[in-house]
Amino acid sequence: MHFSSVSKLLITSLATLALNAQAAIFITPKAPDINAAAYTALDYNSGKTLASNNAHEKRAPASLTKLMTAYVVFQLIKDGRASLEDEVRISKKAWKTGGSKSFVEVGKNIKLEILLKGMIIQSGNDSAVALAEHIAGTEGTFATYMNEYARELGMKNSRFENASGLPHADQHTTAADMAILAAATIRDFPEFYPWYAEKEFTYHGIKQRNRNKLLWSDHTVDGLKTGFTKKAGYNLTASAQRVGMRLISVVLGSTGVEARTAQTQKILDYGFRFFETQNLKGIAKEVPISSATKDTLKVGTTGDTYITLARGQYKLSDQAIQLNTNLSAPINKGDQVGHLLIQFEGKTMAKIPLVALEDAEQAGFFSRMLEKVGL
Repeated sequence: MHFSSVSKLLITSLATLALNAQAAIFITPKAPDINAAAYTALDYNSGKTLASNNAHEKRAPASLTKLMTAYVVFQLIKDGRASLEDEVRISKKAWKTGGSKSFVEVGKNIKLEILLKGMIIQSGNDSAVALAEHIAGTEGTFATYMNEYARELGMKNSRFENASGLPHADQHTTAADMAILAAATIRDFPEFYPWYAEKEFTYHGIKQRNRNKLLWSDHTVDGLKTGFTKKAGYNLTASAQRVGMRLISVVLGSTGVEARTAQTQKILDYGFRFFETQNLKGIAKEVPISSATKDTLKVGTTGDTYITLARGQYKLSDQAIQLNTNLSAPINKGDQVGHLLIQFEGKTMAKIPLVALEDAEQAGFFSRMLEKVGL
């Protein structure tokens, strides 16, 4: 009788615990309302899009074009075909270019580095044209470079006709493409990227401020570029680092300087508040293998492999291994053998390739026969 009562108490207690135990709740609200023609926000490391609207709609890039102009010049410097020390002669065309200026003087030789900073920080159209002419002879030929690099980067809906971003009927880009270009700039040219965070630049005694107001209001923002024409509206491509993440945002066709700044801030705050990115580098597991000189094979992830999930979700997730087939030797180090599944409450949130982290040599004929008969 006593045993029965204890059993009933234990069962009741367990039931009570089960009722009291609550699953973790994750609420990821919809992205904030953004009053712009198009926008996107993505995680730099994982490439996951966190919010977007009309991200593939073709729009006039305005001075965001200079991101591509700079990318081309950076690449040619990297390839040894140009140098920061190059003396660039300012043509009459460059000097006469309208819009925002670095105030370069016709006929004067100016170092390429000064022109680059004038274009990036001051958004100088004259600097952009001078750089294009120095690199390619004419701005039209330079645009060919721009389009080739855009194609290589996967910017499928962009076309460039000039280096400055001044209006042209056939020049267009998308929010998604600008995010690709921003990520490529950060990834490929870490030595030049810090220039996008500089707040001001002085040339010829004229000090001009960077038009990206977030550099003053949000210390986590470190780039990239603003743009405006009547056709384009107000554009801003930005990037920020917080809590172990880097996000990229693009706003196209906003209604004003303050609006594009506030909208970009909203997007960035949303992404950092509700998402987190984890690096799965270095995960290793042992799995059974047949016909080998050993019983198990070490498999795992190699290099930096990033996933973006709802904030707090990763530490409560499960890891499961999904092998392509029953593993059988021989297997070479680096061979893909399956996937690592990141699961939360039974739902697969991410699927990461698994590779062999070591060689597995095939066992001798006699050993394989004994394995087949179960000895």
